[in-house]
Amino acid sequence: MAEAKPAMRKPVFTKVDQLRPGTSGHTLTVKVVSSKMVMQKGRPDGLQARQTRIAECLIGDETGIIVFTARNEQVDLLKPNTIVILRNAKIDMFKGSMRLAVDKWGRIEVTETEPADFAVKEDNNLSLVEYELVNVVEE
Repeated sequence: MAEAKPAMRKPVFTKVDQLRPGTSGHTLTVKVVSSKMVMQKGRPDGLQARQTRIAECLIGDETGIIVFTARNEQVDLLKPNTIVILRNAKIDMFKGSMRLAVDKWGRIEVTETEPADFAVKEDNNLSLVEYELVNVVEE
């Protein structure tokens, strides 16, 4: 008997203002506002021509903006004014503030067909909110 493959789930799109610390598995459609290279280092020896590149990109939608940490090939995809779909994105905490990232289990898709039918709300930056880890001791 051949087993029927389960149908793939439709992605549930999240808005930027719904992101919370320590969460993962987000799918978002966002516009890249700006991109700034933070680190770029390469190996000069010919054995491994791998380069490590990290850029901090300000991305957002109509509900707010957040800093996205782009690594290596992701840096080339996230150019300003580009609309991208982030799949399986997660929230990393960096110095008490939220950063959005896509690791090897996620995917970044540049949408060429879909025009930006939203204006980015730049006055609600979730990365400027500082969080503090509080340990609760139950007695």
